[in-house]
Amino acid sequence: MPTYNEMVGNRLRSIRRQRGLSLQDVQKLSDQEFKAAVLGAYERGERSLSLPRLQRLAQFFSVPIVQLLPQDDGPTPNPAADGVTIDLNQIERLSGQDGQVVERFLRGIQMLRQDFNGRVLTIRANDLRMLAMLLDQSEEGFSERLTELGVTSEGE
Repeated sequence: MPTYNEMVGNRLRSIRRQRGLSLQDVQKLSDQEFKAAVLGAYERGERSLSLPRLQRLAQFFSVPIVQLLPQDDGPTPNPAADGVTIDLNQIERLSGQDGQVVERFLRGIQMLRQDFNGRVLTIRANDLRMLAMLLDQSEEGFSERLTELGVTSEGE
């Protein structure tokens, strides 16, 4: 069983990688505040993080501090069941008011789920249904439109 430091380090590494950053990138982007060697030691669980340091890392990665802490070992729900995966980087392809509504809706889901990986978001079929209703469209038509725009893929 990993130690608590290792579990924190794994969360830290996961968030860094989700951002597409190397240890050296973090060092450079933080103006040397987080040295690559020290950050690597945190990620391997070789060094303990103080609470102020953990808070600064959360600020650097723009995530709530709780995202850097290990999650409980309870059952993890599978949001992908009967859902769609939205490429958040492609959402700007939706224009006008529809695009604004979709973006606000998806950001709201991210906040509720504390899902800050920033690249993709899997939404449940009910979320898609609600979004289509908000846009006064059929669920099938809206889903097809998202797929045509390259914004979504079914059940990934």
